[in-house]
Amino acid sequence: MASNLLSYDTLVHAVAGATGSTVAMSVFFPLDTARSRLQIDDKRKAQHTPVIISEILREEGIESLYRGWHPVITSLWASNFVYFYTFNGLKQFVGPSMDSKKALRDLMLGMVAGVVNVFATTPFWVVNTRLKMQGVHFKTERFEKKKYPHYEGIRDAFQKIISQEGLGTLWSGTVSGLALVINPAIHFMVYEFLKRYHSKVYGGQTPSALQFFIIGAIAKTLSTTLTYPLQVVQSKLRYGREDIETKHQTMLDVIKRILRTQGKMGFYKGLETKLFQTVLTAALMFLCYEKIAAFTFKILNAPPDAK
Repeated sequence: MASNLLSYDTLVHAVAGATGSTVAMSVFFPLDTARSRLQIDDKRKAQHTPVIISEILREEGIESLYRGWHPVITSLWASNFVYFYTFNGLKQFVGPSMDSKKALRDLMLGMVAGVVNVFATTPFWVVNTRLKMQGVHFKTERFEKKKYPHYEGIRDAFQKIISQEGLGTLWSGTVSGLALVINPAIHFMVYEFLKRYHSKVYGGQTPSALQFFIIGAIAKTLSTTLTYPLQVVQSKLRYGREDIETKHQTMLDVIKRILRTQGKMGFYKGLETKLFQTVLTAALMFLCYEKIAAFTFKILNAPPDAK
C-alpha cells in the first residue's frame, strides 16, 4: 500500500488538484466572501449575489472582498493536496478489483479521503474563518459585540486560539465536517462517472476544456445542493460560539438556534450565492487540475494511470 500512496502519479495528481483549486478560488474569491457573510451573519438579508457584493463594497470597501485571501488559499491548497493525494493513492491501491462497480468505488474512496482531510486540515479552516471575518461589519448584534482578539496572521491566530480557547477549539466543526465528507465524495463520484460516460459516447476521446468545465459544474451543483444545510452549520461552528456566555457549542446547538431564529429556510440561506461561487470554482478547478496533470505527465513522458 505504501508504494501506491507514495507513487509519482499520486503526487502529480495531488499537486495538480491543489494548484487548480487555488487558481479557481483566487478568480472567484469575492463570491466566497459573499457566501461566508450570508452563512454566518443571521441578520444579513438573503439577496442575490451582486446585491450582497455591492453592499460589502459600499459598507467596507473593495479590500473587504479579498479579506482573508492568504489564509483561505493556504488552507485550500493543503486541503486539496491531502484530498487528491489520498483519493488517487487509494484508487491505485484498490486497482482493478472494483472495476465492475466504479461509481461505488469512487464514492467509498471519496469518503475515506474526506475523513483523512477533515482531521488533517480542520485547524487551518478554523483559523481561516476567524481571519476572514476579522474586522467585518456584522448585521447580527451578538456577533458585533463578540470581539475576538486581533490576529496578525496564520501563526498568531493559531497561538492565540490555543492559549485563550484551548487546543480543541481548532477542531471546531469536525463533526459537521465528517458528515460533509459525503459532499466531495458525491462530487468525485459524479465527476468520474460523467468522464467515463463521455469516453464511452465519444469512443475514448479526451473531453475538451469546455467539456471538463461543464462536467465539473454539473457534479458540484448536485453535491452542493444535497449537503448545503450541513455547510451552513459548519460555517457557524468554525466561526465560534454564538453566545458570549457559552464557551462551547455543539452541532445540535447550532441547528436549534437556526430553527429558532430563522426557521427551516435558514438552512438554505445563501444557497444561490454558494451555488454561484462553488460551481464556478469547482468547474474551473477541475479544468485546471486535468490540464496541469496532463501537461506534467506529457513533459515528463510518464502517462497517468488509467482511471
